[in-house]
Amino acid sequence: MIKFSNKTFYNRHNNEMSKYINKKNALHIVNQSSAEKVHLEECETILLDLNNSQVHIDLNSSKKFERILLTDIIENHPDVFQLLNSVKKILTTDGKLIISSVNTKYLFLSKLLEILNLKDKNSNSSYIHLKKINRVTNGVGLEYQKYYTKQYFPFKLFFLGNIFNKVLEAVFFQLNFGIKTYMIFRPSETNNIELSKSIIIPAKNEEGNLKELIARIPKFNNTEIIFAYGESKDKTFEVMNEIIETNNDFVFKLIKQTKKGKANAVWEALEIVENKVIAILDADISVDPETLTDFFNIIENNNADFVNGTRLVYEMEKNSMRFLNKLGNRFFQYFISRIIKEQLSDSLCGTKVFKKSYLDDLLLWQNDFKKTDPFGDFDLIFAASYSGQKIVELPITYRERKYGSTQISRFKDGFKLLFYLVSSFLAFNTSIDREITS
Repeated sequence: MIKFSNKTFYNRHNNEMSKYINKKNALHIVNQSSAEKVHLEECETILLDLNNSQVHIDLNSSKKFERILLTDIIENHPDVFQLLNSVKKILTTDGKLIISSVNTKYLFLSKLLEILNLKDKNSNSSYIHLKKINRVTNGVGLEYQKYYTKQYFPFKLFFLGNIFNKVLEAVFFQLNFGIKTYMIFRPSETNNIELSKSIIIPAKNEEGNLKELIARIPKFNNTEIIFAYGESKDKTFEVMNEIIETNNDFVFKLIKQTKKGKANAVWEALEIVENKVIAILDADISVDPETLTDFFNIIENNNADFVNGTRLVYEMEKNSMRFLNKLGNRFFQYFISRIIKEQLSDSLCGTKVFKKSYLDDLLLWQNDFKKTDPFGDFDLIFAASYSGQKIVELPITYRERKYGSTQISRFKDGFKLLFYLVSSFLAFNTSIDREITS
């Protein structure tokens, strides 16, 4: 009798899991019965024979992993607590555990196909609901971070199957009704370790703000400040050089961006960053630089991987943001939260702090999907969510700029961002179909 092929199903799954590996020190734990279907050559692999009574694995290794992935394991393993406890011991403090399974909504259909001999049998399948695993992970020191599903139509059917599947994923993305489920966890313990810091300050026509800005930045240890200079009509460049020559509190670097726009200034500055934690701080002093202490503390305490400033919690200073800008920010905040399935209150605040180790994931997002974000804020948030980073928000008081004027083209850049949102929605909520060869 002909059986349904699972080649397309597992190919899409391989692509989904690959984005979490991306140059990380990763371990993939796979059900031995799925060994021929799962091909992630970029990481170490352990095969578990779950039909054998001796399924306990010795993971008491001194080696730690930044990413640990489980495929077809959790629904078949007889001792989930022991498994997760072993995994937790070899996960780095800021690492991620990605568990994939089969959506429990499809249990009846799966059993029916097995009875009809149209699908390979899974002899010991309990199909534990992943949301219930959260109670187990709490007991081993892992905090739940994210849950989503992929794949509604798991067959290729020439080229029509991929199109049909993408349409269903896009239409029903909020329902989490896909066949394959994914859940992300991270260690819940705190660190309280001081890390070296890099502060990127993109500046164009900001002559009157720079000296006050630098004077108000807290005197952190082991900190570099990178000025990303955009061609200006005032003396921004001269003031930057004066600060570098006279200020001994920080190590300074100065680059002249090769293209226009804040995003380009930030990307080129990121190429020369040397320290462990990175902050992006606008030069207009609309955000109090003293708040960097709180941003850095959240990262250093391991309470997040990415901290996004939010201007839309506290009352803003008068004239700090025009009405149309407020309306636009609310609009983008709403849709971004829906796209990434994480609730954010602000998406375009210029102050963001994250770990340098995240940069590989940012490059993956930019290189794979090749979108144009005129500000860089969307790229930073989307890439963080796409790669499984824990994002938290820090409320700040948004202040009226003291010198100069805003350099945002409200309508031109707004239309660019609308196009960006549509393409990002598809990247987040539909499967990648490219073939992976073993």
